[in-house]
Amino acid sequence: MYDRDDKIPSAKLAAVQYVILVVIAVLVVRLWNLQVRGSEKYTSLADQNRIRKIPILAPRGKIYDREGRILVDNYPSVSALLIREQMPRDNAADIAKIAAGLHMSQDEIRDRMRRMGNTQNTPILLKDDITPDDQAFIEAHRDELPELETIMVHRRLYPKNGFLAHLIGYVGEVSEEDLNSPQFELYQPGAVVGKSGVEQFYNDILIGKDGSRRAVVNSHGKEVGRLSTDPAVPGHSLKLTIDLDIQMAAEEALADRNGAVVAMDPHTGEILAMVSRPTFDPNAFSVRISSKEWNALVSDPAKPLLNKAIQAQLAPGSVFKIIMSVAGVQEGIAQDLHVNCPGGATFYGRYFKCWVTSEHRVHGPVDLAKGIYQSCDVFFYTLAEKLGIDRIAKYAQQFGLGQKTGIDLPQEVSGVMPSEDWKARVFKQKWFAGETISVGIGQGAVATTPVQLARAIAAITSGGRLVRPHVAFPDELPQQYVEVANREREVKKIDLDPRGWETITDAMSDVVNAGGTAPSAHLPGIDFAGKTGSAQVISNNLRKAVGVKANQYKDNSWFVGVTPRRNPDIVVAVLFEGGEHGRLAARMAAQVIHAWVEKQRKLRNDNNYAAVDKEGHPIQLSGVWSEGKAEDGVSDRMLAGNLEIPNKPQAPKPFEPAALLASPPTIAARVH
Repeated sequence: MYDRDDKIPSAKLAAVQYVILVVIAVLVVRLWNLQVRGSEKYTSLADQNRIRKIPILAPRGKIYDREGRILVDNYPSVSALLIREQMPRDNAADIAKIAAGLHMSQDEIRDRMRRMGNTQNTPILLKDDITPDDQAFIEAHRDELPELETIMVHRRLYPKNGFLAHLIGYVGEVSEEDLNSPQFELYQPGAVVGKSGVEQFYNDILIGKDGSRRAVVNSHGKEVGRLSTDPAVPGHSLKLTIDLDIQMAAEEALADRNGAVVAMDPHTGEILAMVSRPTFDPNAFSVRISSKEWNALVSDPAKPLLNKAIQAQLAPGSVFKIIMSVAGVQEGIAQDLHVNCPGGATFYGRYFKCWVTSEHRVHGPVDLAKGIYQSCDVFFYTLAEKLGIDRIAKYAQQFGLGQKTGIDLPQEVSGVMPSEDWKARVFKQKWFAGETISVGIGQGAVATTPVQLARAIAAITSGGRLVRPHVAFPDELPQQYVEVANREREVKKIDLDPRGWETITDAMSDVVNAGGTAPSAHLPGIDFAGKTGSAQVISNNLRKAVGVKANQYKDNSWFVGVTPRRNPDIVVAVLFEGGEHGRLAARMAAQVIHAWVEKQRKLRNDNNYAAVDKEGHPIQLSGVWSEGKAEDGVSDRMLAGNLEIPNKPQAPKPFEPAALLASPPTIAARVH
């Protein structure tokens, strides 16, 4: 029996009871938070310990030519994946083992992890296109390195030898700099996107949508079951306006000479062929280009990554005289202009030579037609003086010079068309009248791209119909490209004097006949017309001042040709850097035109397509190539430096699909 003094005071008992109730309440609330309020969060965390989400990468869409022939394909390869949530906090030992097993440097692994930032749950593509040895290492070390996984990746397979490289472009992993730009803000680090050409411009069509699969893994990270799969959606295929037969002819015509070739349908603006030299191999970018290879490309003075068809801003030389002719006719000056060319003339106190003096002869009496087909500088010096720089600029700008064409390729440049306002705005200086004389023959500050010249000459020979060049069919583009599609359909009409137009186009036809500047490019039986140009790279005064050797900074060779001469079906612009003589570029263009005509005659079953008679007048007559000596005093084979340009254009070779695409890298090529 207890004494009354041994009893617990009621106050203390009540306090203990309240403490117990508070503890129970806290436990209940905590349990409710865990089981009810935070159930999704903690279930997700628990799932991460046993469920792994593995990405399924979508293959990019294939790219075809206008006839459905494949230009860019994909090939399957295996890459090593790093699951960072499976890595221990102190991961130095694991990184060392992974680096040794996959033949990588530890710094490379850490750099890849750093570039992924704080995206802890996003797997990292650790090594691309791994070898069977790499795969064996990953399988053998799954227990001790659960963070390693393999994944199937579809990699790009491009044409070999740099064929169509600049137009198609290449793909690559988004850089840290890319991720800060609006264009790539929706992409995650490690994403592979188009970096140039069609691959970049139409990336949203081609890229597709990645999927994923959820797999059950054990405590060691080994997969023991699968839960669900969200399949990847492949990218959409893209059909280009490129005609593979004409592209092959253009590539063969330019060969390994530096320059560019553009072939376009003047009716629609569809680009049929585009070549730029020197070229590069986009297959080098399909996996991961090395720093050494990249530095070699960007430091090469020949600029192999530059698409000269849309990015080379150079003086057009005498091709610009066609723009001058139109300006002169429209202003009512050129029709009745007659000059005497004694080999040069004086303007504003300075003597300007005609190119013909280099051959120790003169042009004598010259009218508009002769000024075009014999490319008389004195005639166009005089015309430039009468027109003035602002009227010249007005017509040049009407035909798209000094502005981007709007072609659906990235990084196009605008070129330069000088004027009084342009010089005041850019240099804060006054325009001097003497500068107009040089502009009159496509020199001075004038700078154009091959695609601009192709578009301008196409518009003139088409009676003033200016189209927008494009490499994808606008009617086949998805809704997000509606603005691009509408722009590609744009046609601008410029009124031209009918008689002047006939005079200009007939004179262009005489350029490639006896008495013209490029008779060796003549195509017997084919209505072929164009304009040659030779443009200085540096001025004669600068050449003397810096003591440039004769073989340095040779003049660029230009030619823009069409068939037929009026309302043509194809226009071909050729830039041959350092070619000196426009007739050499004309021969290259003739090869492309010849390939086009031969193909059309077969398709139409009509040997009279684009035919002319012996006098050069368009009639219904079969065109047959005939051997013969070039009429400009050059034999059937003309040497351009150490390179031969055939006098006779070669017929297009039959297309062999298997011969175009490069082969996927073999296992032997990928062993360490």
